[in-house]
Amino acid sequence: MRLSKLIIGGAKNLFVNKLRTGLAMLGIVIGIGSVIALVSMGEASKAAVQTQIQSIGSNLLTISPGSQSSGMVRGAMGGATTLTNDDAEAIMTDSSITTVANVSPEYSSRAQVIAGKNNTNTQVVGVTPAYEEVRKIELSSGTFITEQEVNAMSKVAILGPTVAEDLFGEGVNPVGQTIRIASKNFQIIGVTKSKGGSSTNNDDRIFVPLTTAQKQLFGVKYLSSIALEAKSENVMTKAQNQVGYLLLERHGISEVSSADFRIMSQSDILEAASSVTGTFTTLLAGIAAISLVVGGIGIMNIMLMSVTERTREIGLRKALGAKKKDIISQFLIESIILTFVGGVIGIMVGVAGFYVYSVINESTFVVTTVSALLAFGVSALIGVVFGWYPARKAANLQPIEALRYE
Repeated sequence: MRLSKLIIGGAKNLFVNKLRTGLAMLGIVIGIGSVIALVSMGEASKAAVQTQIQSIGSNLLTISPGSQSSGMVRGAMGGATTLTNDDAEAIMTDSSITTVANVSPEYSSRAQVIAGKNNTNTQVVGVTPAYEEVRKIELSSGTFITEQEVNAMSKVAILGPTVAEDLFGEGVNPVGQTIRIASKNFQIIGVTKSKGGSSTNNDDRIFVPLTTAQKQLFGVKYLSSIALEAKSENVMTKAQNQVGYLLLERHGISEVSSADFRIMSQSDILEAASSVTGTFTTLLAGIAAISLVVGGIGIMNIMLMSVTERTREIGLRKALGAKKKDIISQFLIESIILTFVGGVIGIMVGVAGFYVYSVINESTFVVTTVSALLAFGVSALIGVVFGWYPARKAANLQPIEALRYE
């Protein structure tokens, strides 16, 4: 009952000067709102990256020329032309590889593409039919590249939706039309579905048969990468080991540290992306937390002013037998009410602000309970920390001196 009386009394005291109370609360509202909005923005970015990475296959392994940064092989930088079609064929046919379901050899390079009066510079990727399954490609129209077209070095192409729009305009189905890549005519046989605006997707790419890309467009005999689909997520590490040791043997490398390739799994990429977005979120939260400290200092100033204004009241209460803890409790309760109410309003402002942001930018709306509870707890802590000094100052006033105060 005594606590409830203190809360009611504290609320009445704060309500006497509404403007001052509102200004004191404003710093906490801005601080808490900023923390909620910025942390939510970081979490939304993390969720978007995870979704886009997982959309290209959770069982995906990618072999690239160069140093091994994770997984089974760790080595120094090697040549950029060390992966060949024979390597991909060996992975598909070697009896030691028991964990790989599909193999997609790939070669990619940028090229100028022309369609009528329009042109664009984009990534041209030479692929085989396995690419569709390994990379989880879906078509909005047309068909994907066939084995027959790879063997015949056919001049056919599949466009990503971004390229299709750049070359033919929005809402136009370009299947059946012709484009020029490196002065050679290609017939469009399909358009892929959009996967979003990220470097992990295929929206801004053109796909042609692998043999056509290697022999007719770019004149190379090597691969940019080899994508593998493991039979399940449980055998990803085993697949890395099997493929890694096979390639070491094929390339005549006895030391793992000298590997001229690297093998990355989706979990490796996801972990790296999560680490970056996590650091970004922490940085944003740290910046927003500064405004919380400023808000806390504002509350302490207001409470000190309140102590000064109510010096005679404090002296009278102490003269009538009020103890130090009673005075401290009174002012601490008022400080906590300020931050408590400010915290609640700040959470609502932060959530509402981020919701508007997510609608305008068509991004994921993510608000974690942990961030809301943390922000709420911090606001309450600020009330105690920054309210303690004014409360203690009030409690230490001598009754006679307080009653004489003008």
